[in-house]
Amino acid sequence: MSVRTQSSEQPAEASHRAGFACFVGRPNAGKSTLTNALVGQKVAITADQPQTTRHTVRGIVHRPDAQLILVDTPGLHKPRTLLGQRLNDVVRTTWAEVDVIGFCLPANEKLGPGDRFIAKELASIKKTPKIAIVTKTDLVESKQLAEQLIAIDQLGKELGFEWAEIVPVSAVADKQVDLLADLLVPLLPEGPALYPEGDLTDEPEQVMIAELIREAALEGVRDELPHSIAVVVEEMLPREDRPADRPLLDIHAFVYIERPSQKGIIIGPKGKRLKEVGIKSRKQIEALLGTPVFLDLHVKVAKDWQRDPRQLRKLGF
Repeated sequence: MSVRTQSSEQPAEASHRAGFACFVGRPNAGKSTLTNALVGQKVAITADQPQTTRHTVRGIVHRPDAQLILVDTPGLHKPRTLLGQRLNDVVRTTWAEVDVIGFCLPANEKLGPGDRFIAKELASIKKTPKIAIVTKTDLVESKQLAEQLIAIDQLGKELGFEWAEIVPVSAVADKQVDLLADLLVPLLPEGPALYPEGDLTDEPEQVMIAELIREAALEGVRDELPHSIAVVVEEMLPREDRPADRPLLDIHAFVYIERPSQKGIIIGPKGKRLKEVGIKSRKQIEALLGTPVFLDLHVKVAKDWQRDPRQLRKLGF
């Protein structure tokens, strides 16, 4: 079993490489936090509740020797709704198209049926190298970490494949994140950069803005509305009659929920909660776009949208 820590020697210099890596794992295994840590900026939304990521967010890591494009996928899970099935299809399609797969397993949780379910699926993808990434190592003692590393090594053997690497990391404490990038790069094909220097993601701005609003809307209501919230940015227009040195961008967005009873939870007493969501997401959007923003938020009910193909299409799934 080859477990990598920072002192391992680095591979010799090679020509430029560029390619795609994707992080998979159970919901809330730390995939989005890791993507953001590697890119060095917020490109994937993170939240304490599972199933936050619904779009394939690509974070782009630029290095002198390589360009690593990170494809963030929804957590693979046993689907209970049509939305769940579609999210799983997205994951499988993505796995078939990347150069390397990183399987995220939290250090603080024993391997469970969900992990085995994913590992089995991975075992059927023969050609693609697989790295086991042990996340959240800042939450455990070294003994527990060692036990988890052995269990993960064993899991690969049981299913008849060898991990290309097993790497313990903590995105929050910034431990071994650079090492992970160093180990992913040699598994990419040689070739020129695929995206311009300075690009951090190829997500359309509207999608990223909708995700930032959804992240703010989920905060504090994760138990009541874990994934009943969808956000659609209806329009983004520069405010007319503004001097060139004081631009303002008007953004109109709808927060969709599934039932009228959820409206009060999102809006809060006297609209207080929706106002907080607006303030929080506006700051993040301004940081993302580098321009002042006027954000207009409205809450709408789209009955049982997670189970309705027509509504799923309308909301971008």
